[in-house]
Amino acid sequence: MTLRRTLGATLFALSIGASAALADDITFAVVGPMTGQLASIGDQFKIGAEAAAAAINEKGGIGGRMIKISIEDDVCDPKQAVSVANRIVANGIMFVDGHACSGSSIPASAVYAEAGALMMSPASSNPVLTDDAAAKGWSSIMRLYTRDDAQGAFIGPWIAERYKGKNVVILHDKSAYGQGVADAVKATMNAGGLTEVLYEGINAGEKDYAALVTKMKELKADVVYFGGYHPEAGLILRQSAEQSFKYQLIMPDSIASPEFWQIAGPAGEGTLFVFPSDPQAKPEAKEAVEKIKAGGFVPEGFTLFSYAVIQAFAQGIERAGTDDPLKVAEALKNGEPISTVVGPIAFDEKGDIKGATYDINVWHDGNYAKLAE
Repeated sequence: MTLRRTLGATLFALSIGASAALADDITFAVVGPMTGQLASIGDQFKIGAEAAAAAINEKGGIGGRMIKISIEDDVCDPKQAVSVANRIVANGIMFVDGHACSGSSIPASAVYAEAGALMMSPASSNPVLTDDAAAKGWSSIMRLYTRDDAQGAFIGPWIAERYKGKNVVILHDKSAYGQGVADAVKATMNAGGLTEVLYEGINAGEKDYAALVTKMKELKADVVYFGGYHPEAGLILRQSAEQSFKYQLIMPDSIASPEFWQIAGPAGEGTLFVFPSDPQAKPEAKEAVEKIKAGGFVPEGFTLFSYAVIQAFAQGIERAGTDDPLKVAEALKNGEPISTVVGPIAFDEKGDIKGATYDINVWHDGNYAKLAE
């Protein structure tokens, strides 16, 4: 065979292989707490991602390639998160919608960075996730959600102004998420002129917080800010009610779930929490919200952010003209916004979203809505 014929045959084979590769489905991993106390967050991740994949596939997929979703459970446990991350990259999956808890996302991110996979969290808010990644040159670690320091800058001064002269307690659950957001709120509240009467970490997963409730009652707490999740928040409120102790509880975004009310019951009445401006109210979300609700699920909490991560992957691949994760990340950070169900999203050089806005929400009779100022 001549050299020309050999090269021709080789190029033909490569072109056939490239066409076959282009036609292959593409798999995105979705990682979160699919079981355990925070499984409601896992449900939000799963349903949001699957709804996005279905909508994109109905329109022809990504350049003709259909999206497949692979669900992984890390139980919001750091060790399991690393194990799951290693399994994902070993399976050749290079795009990850997850993780949920910052304590899982931060250690798992090292695995993805080393493998050159693109990880984009729709929930982890601790600044360390993207700050450390940027410092280490890990360009493929991103988040399609807000940061604790931004949330603290929003709610801390509000607490300082609204509750001036009141006794404020700040609690956290010692997790990367809970303590991170509590510290951010503490710093900005203190800068606003209000100092807490107690700053304390609790042990998540306990069933008896009576001693903590007694301590707060003795301090005559008017306001309690708790950086943590709905299981502990609900229990603390119920056990406070058993001691006839009432205060204003303020939470971060973790209690945007009906499970909070299922645990707290009437003791949860009036609880305030911060959440990014209602994604369900965005005009871009209308069709997605209707379809998800038609399936019997209310897209609360992180559902639409998980949906938006899948949209970001799809648009990033189209924009980059390749499914190389590093090039996709670079294309997503080029300053041009992408279109998502949570509105137009643009990323900064660290991989964080620009221009996040927040609402203060209030729980009333089993449901929550934006607080009327």
